[in-house]
Amino acid sequence: MSEAWTEYESPLGLLTIVVSSEGALTALRFPGGSAPDQADRRPLPEVTAQLDEYFAGARQDFDLTIELRGNPFQLRVWERLREIPYGKTASYGKIAADLDEAAFPADLEPHERARAVGAEIGRTPVPIVVPCHRVLGADGSLTGYGGGLERKQALLDLESDQLVLC
Repeated sequence: MSEAWTEYESPLGLLTIVVSSEGALTALRFPGGSAPDQADRRPLPEVTAQLDEYFAGARQDFDLTIELRGNPFQLRVWERLREIPYGKTASYGKIAADLDEAAFPADLEPHERARAVGAEIGRTPVPIVVPCHRVLGADGSLTGYGGGLERKQALLDLESDQLVLC
């Protein structure tokens, strides 16, 4: 069994979902991203059902096996994102401050940590499920998002009944 993929029509546009040969979610791509080989296209009802529930406001946490592929620093940043609860946000600086100093590359100056965290958040392979949209600027402003700021705002609006900056 090889990787499989499907397309999912979301309120944010057509998303491409990729799962590993073991069925773990490995990628969720916004419109414009490349699609895997057509031969591996098949329905992925477990993932799409949970996305349906999330977009309907009926799901706050995803119960999916996720396989994040990256270097140790990326993995630590992405795992920290998964700790941000539904309806809450954190700043890039807060994420950086929460990480152990040993998680950062040795040659990285402390004042560069929030920017390094932001760069890795921008590389999150499974947005929405790994809630990178919940990270804001220090002043609460919207900052970069791989799917575009309008999608980031839409996701925050979806969760806004409980949105709190932490």
